[in-house]
Amino acid sequence: MKNSTVWSGVCAWATSLALLSLAAPARALPAPALAPQAAPAAPAAPARKLEGVAFAEQPGWKAEKPAELFEIERVIDGDTLHIRRNGELQKLRLLSVDTEEKFSTNTGDASKPSTVFGEECAQWAMAFFEATPERPDARKIGLRFPRAVEERDVYGRVLCYAILPDGRNFNLLLVQLGKSPYFNKYGNSELCHDAFVAAQAAAQSAKRGIWDPATNKPKTEGAPVAERPYARLMPWWDARATAVDEYRRKRAAKPDHVAGAEFPAELERALASCAKGESVEIFAQIDRLFDETNGTQTVLLRSGAKEQSLRLRIAAEDRAKFAALELAQRNDEGRQNYLWVRGVLTRGERGFEMKCADPAAIRTAGPEVKKAP
Repeated sequence: MKNSTVWSGVCAWATSLALLSLAAPARALPAPALAPQAAPAAPAAPARKLEGVAFAEQPGWKAEKPAELFEIERVIDGDTLHIRRNGELQKLRLLSVDTEEKFSTNTGDASKPSTVFGEECAQWAMAFFEATPERPDARKIGLRFPRAVEERDVYGRVLCYAILPDGRNFNLLLVQLGKSPYFNKYGNSELCHDAFVAAQAAAQSAKRGIWDPATNKPKTEGAPVAERPYARLMPWWDARATAVDEYRRKRAAKPDHVAGAEFPAELERALASCAKGESVEIFAQIDRLFDETNGTQTVLLRSGAKEQSLRLRIAAEDRAKFAALELAQRNDEGRQNYLWVRGVLTRGERGFEMKCADPAAIRTAGPEVKKAP
């Protein structure tokens, strides 16, 4: 009986404890820590459209895919590229174009200042020749040469037209997009002159690139302005191109008796004619003048090979007769600085030589420059 009473008490105590636990308010458990949420991503800027990538017809130019493509090693600016060719690095100077200078270039020439557009054009060219999944062959070009003859300038650069894998002429594209003028300072294009004339006219009409008056205007009022003086330069280029056209016609008609001073192979042919007692005509630009210690004057003509340059020798007693030709000022910008020199070539210690005793043997090649209004 006693044990039964005790057991009843224990059960009553347990029941009361359970009821109390149910009646007590539940303690809230700490909420699990949440990972910090990232800020919403800013919308991606739309990709800037790269001009000239999509194929477009080039009036006056028949697009033909190059038979051989070369890898571009480096893009210097809009008109200078380095390629890997024939197992060596070759520097290219693209013909008929002359893009404006980028900021890192300091020519010291007021007619070729570094401009905002020059920098933009260099950056555009680097992007244009960058291979992408959509354009895997963008870093390759073919080459075309005038008259199918490969030539180099005085700096050893290969003079050429860069042909894109789709057959378009990259040089012509630069003019179409207004990134370069039709640069005929060293002669009109022997490959597609009419196409360049048409491309430039279209770019000017549409005010593209360099033909937009606002292209190189500073965004801050009163800031320095760097612009290339095309209105002054282009009449000069045209006058020089006329002179070069005459030289090309005469050379084609008499290749053994007409030579360009910049081309040693042509001088060699002229030398062979002179060895037969014949005279020749030389198309040339003056490089420098030297007053020799014996009173004579040496006129060094510009050449593509320093060791094969042509020098005109003027005797001391004849120098006064040549004063009217203003040879020392002939290379001033804006003057017709191509000359014709007639005489007899000889081999000298440092290349070719020609003695000049009569100023009538030297004449201006081509018209003088028409001044811009």
